[in-house]
Amino acid sequence: MPAFIIFGRILFAVLFIYSGATKLFAIPATAEFISAKVVVPALLTPYTSQLETMTGMSTPQMLAIAVGSFEVISGLMIALNFAARFFAILLIFFVAAVTFYFHDFWNQAPAESAKTLIDALKNLSIIGALFMIAGYGRRPRSSEPVYGEI
Repeated sequence: MPAFIIFGRILFAVLFIYSGATKLFAIPATAEFISAKVVVPALLTPYTSQLETMTGMSTPQMLAIAVGSFEVISGLMIALNFAARFFAILLIFFVAAVTFYFHDFWNQAPAESAKTLIDALKNLSIIGALFMIAGYGRRPRSSEPVYGEI
């Protein structure tokens, strides 16, 4: 695998490792942010209440821990190139859901929607990079030239 791809993969993974770590270090703030944006469906309420009594934590707190852990683990797996394709596909769904729930520029006033639209477009570019990681996978591309006829 060319050194540029390895270096790029590691630098890209730092985004998820850092983001997940900040969520884990600030669980109350992350849980408050999640509770403001995400509503648990009524169908899942009996299960979430059981989990809340078992763990002694609220659903947003459990989601904050799960999301932070998922981002750190996924970032590490992509950086280490271990099951990178699998974690890239999982992150595609995760980033798409985050974009839909947390960067809903279509529901905001025009002054606020400009920043949220830029954040949503950044997430779309991250999804594009994740598609490239998922498409490239782990195997080396020795049969294809790195650069075609120039």
